[in-house]
Amino acid sequence: MPRKRSSEPTAQGGRETALRLLSRREHAAAELKYKLVRRGHDESTAADIVGQLAGAGWQSDARYAGMLVRSRVEQGYGPLRIRAELEAARVPESEIRAALDAAEVDWAVRAASVHARKFRDAARTPAEWQKQYRHLAMRGFEAAQIRAALKRSGAHTPDDAD
Repeated sequence: MPRKRSSEPTAQGGRETALRLLSRREHAAAELKYKLVRRGHDESTAADIVGQLAGAGWQSDARYAGMLVRSRVEQGYGPLRIRAELEAARVPESEIRAALDAAEVDWAVRAASVHARKFRDAARTPAEWQKQYRHLAMRGFEAAQIRAALKRSGAHTPDDAD
């Protein structure tokens, strides 16, 4: 039987909505607040609800950041892309740093793994090298990590033409 929705959202309804959202997956505090506001709750009520849930341990930016880092590492993304996604979710810088450090990922090895999965052969020409470099850069790896991955694959950098 479908539930009736009242025209005026209540704090209790907002709390139930927030808990339902959190039961599906972790949410950053700002994201959860945004979703409550979109569902008709005013800004201050949404902020209060999120604050109460965070205080009770139901919502945690640290947990959200850790979940997102693990997920994106498995998907083959680098630290720059992951950091940008966490910043867009308005996760505090201290939580971002802690989540990336806790992941204990060797980013150069991860970049090499992503490279090997995408490209069968090492780059033989400068154009191939640039294409492979751009692919890893778009995935969010840093320049040093990309160069190490390409070198590990046996690719010669365009500067090696001497």
